[in-house]
Amino acid sequence: MNKNNFNPHDIFKRFSFEKLKKHPNILIAAGFWEEERYVAAKTCYRFMRTIDDMIDDRKANGLVIDDCEKNLLTDQIHSWIACLQGDNPNESDFSEILTTVSKFNIPPNLFVTFAKSMIYDIHNDGFPTFDSFLNYAEGASVSPAAVFLHLCCLNNTLEAYAKPDLDLLELARPCAVFSYIVHIIRDFEIDQKQNLNYFSLDILKQNNLTPEDIKKMAMTGEIKPSFRKVIKTYLDIADTYKLKTEDAINRLRPYLNDRYLLSLEIIFGLYLEIYKRIDPEKSNFQTAGLCPSIEETKALVSEIINKRFKVA
Repeated sequence: MNKNNFNPHDIFKRFSFEKLKKHPNILIAAGFWEEERYVAAKTCYRFMRTIDDMIDDRKANGLVIDDCEKNLLTDQIHSWIACLQGDNPNESDFSEILTTVSKFNIPPNLFVTFAKSMIYDIHNDGFPTFDSFLNYAEGASVSPAAVFLHLCCLNNTLEAYAKPDLDLLELARPCAVFSYIVHIIRDFEIDQKQNLNYFSLDILKQNNLTPEDIKKMAMTGEIKPSFRKVIKTYLDIADTYKLKTEDAINRLRPYLNDRYLLSLEIIFGLYLEIYKRIDPEKSNFQTAGLCPSIEETKALVSEIINKRFKVA
């Protein structure tokens, strides 16, 4: 396929890693696309983050959300998604996301599935089983990953995929779940201090733990052996999805040009780096220790580029 004069080394030199403060991996990876697709990724990501942060920030203040407020928040999300589906096409606040979804033929159902998970967040604090977490991840993680992959796999006319029979969700799911498990371990300390718990009750119960127990560990930094077993269980699950992610990327190799294939390798590599830092036996699971610094992130991206491209 035509490489369109793609020079990842030049892009890397110009890219401002410092401007991406919160969960930047998806935007770092998309930063190696053409400008219009990068802007599309930022637009979709910002729309989803606005909804997610609205709920997380509300929970972080520690006050109980009453039924009236839950209903108001739910109605607000429903109205935003309805607008995205064309119910209020002249709504100026959504003109950018509406234009992006239309121009890039992004399936609206991906945003609907995302919204369902956000509404679950409003009405629930945690997950009774790991399976319920996986169901939640379909919206919270798989949908954003599928949007990323959709933008990645569109041909230059933006009308069809590079591979016609591409199953976006099937290919996006393993990387999304792998990265999400890594994400919740990385952010364990921060999430617990903001009244957010993503560890399922059934796995905690198997290790004689409660949400209150692990919140205390996050607050004090004193990690019990029982929680280390929980982390080991999650890493074992992540291992399965890691292998499936490698398979999905390999399946896409014949169909994507260098620009988009590199972006997949970057986003996977960035989460893989965090995964490698998680030591169930020794780690204190503090976010600062598990999250690479900006300089470490830049070095890792540079290494991924150099593995596939020689300096001109």
